[in-house]
Amino acid sequence: MTAPAPSFPFAAIVGHEQLQLALILNAINPRIGGVVIRGEKGTAKTTTVRAFAQLIDGAPLVNLPIGATEDRVVGSLDVETVLTTGRAEFRPGLLSQADGGVLYVDEVNLLADHLIDALLDAAATGSVTVERDGISHSSPASFVLVGTMNPEEGELRPQLLDRFGLAVEVVASRDVEVRAEIMRRRLAFEADPRAFVEAWAEQTASVAQQIRDARSLLAEVTLDDIALQRIAHLCAAFDVDGMRADLVIARAATAHAAWRGVTKVTDEDIRAAAALALPHRKRRNPFDDTGLDEGELDDAMENARDDIPDDNPSQDSGDAATEEAESPVAPEPGAGNAGSEKVGSADNGAQFRS
Repeated sequence: MTAPAPSFPFAAIVGHEQLQLALILNAINPRIGGVVIRGEKGTAKTTTVRAFAQLIDGAPLVNLPIGATEDRVVGSLDVETVLTTGRAEFRPGLLSQADGGVLYVDEVNLLADHLIDALLDAAATGSVTVERDGISHSSPASFVLVGTMNPEEGELRPQLLDRFGLAVEVVASRDVEVRAEIMRRRLAFEADPRAFVEAWAEQTASVAQQIRDARSLLAEVTLDDIALQRIAHLCAAFDVDGMRADLVIARAATAHAAWRGVTKVTDEDIRAAAALALPHRKRRNPFDDTGLDEGELDDAMENARDDIPDDNPSQDSGDAATEEAESPVAPEPGAGNAGSEKVGSADNGAQFRS
């Protein structure tokens, strides 16, 4: 039997640090609610998702085709078997098959609204329920939901877009060095996929291990009242509808702290979560611009700190400095350890830092 072709390594992807971080946070805590990736064609959206799925031990990557029926997606109940066996037979759908892994929907904006509702419900609750003729059956469906879309082919309704936990806009870099490095790595991978994967094996394994460690640490991470109030301040400042953004930022900030290997949520975690959770919730109609002004977010964070000060600023500052200093960083193949770089980020042309 022929071995499957290797996937491009997650750690070798260039220029998609925000997308990589959004995926990792959902892997740490799937209750965040998934990621919608908006971007033009040819920006390695699918390559990044496939590489990400390889990080989760034994996790399935389930593709949901646009033309799938409701029974194929959520599953079905054969009530006729009640007459012979005394119970209804459940036939699992794609949502149940994705349990513990990644559910990937390419061109999610073209999927029927009722199917988007079904998969968003499963992503939020961790289970899928099928009902027929008064008989109900529930099965586990805890997965990382990832939807990709090209805005040129149509937009998701704001009500559906809001139900995705995080959103990332991906575009091709205009930086010459970044584009050259993307070509360099892609051509090297195509020339000898297995050698390229092997060269990045240590860095990829490091990211996978950090995800496992963060999952184990997640339950120990504390989100104190000051952090909760600052999250609420941010969401009020950006005038987002409802409470979903507040809850998503709280969950994502906690996952981000676990990813950094610390047990207390700080402003660094809140800002990182807000940058991923707020952009698609600022829209009031399909014609509004997406995205989030970084300066506006920094100003809102500063205002939140002024309005909700620390109980002991000097102590919190010292803790934050210690936590950052202890954050692990994976080196590039053949390079020295640049220990001053932040977790979850990369310079232009560099690999994602684990």
